[in-house]
Amino acid sequence: MEKKLEFTDRAKNQIQKIILSETNKKYFRITVEGGGCSGFKYNFSFDEKIDKDDIIFEQTIIDKTSLDLISGSVVDFKKEMIGESFTIDNPKATASCGCGLSFSV
Repeated sequence: MEKKLEFTDRAKNQIQKIILSETNKKYFRITVEGGGCSGFKYNFSFDEKIDKDDIIFEQTIIDKTSLDLISGSVVDFKKEMIGESFTIDNPKATASCGCGLSFSV
């Protein structure tokens, strides 16, 4: 089964905008780490290098272990009154916290 992520146009545009403004960052990195109030948490950062276990989605990189946990998800960028942030709609998540950055499977 192919592992994939979908990116909304808003997310693609924001990634491109940030990469163009950062002189030493070439990739948007998504990682899933243990922790958060629901068991796992999403981490968004920018990176200049690709590691050997990374999978590349255009300008986004994600390690294989993290991709296993969020494959099939939709990455979006939302602007709301309380701020703006990247979000992940993860169909594998059985629960998530109010901030949207923590989930369990």
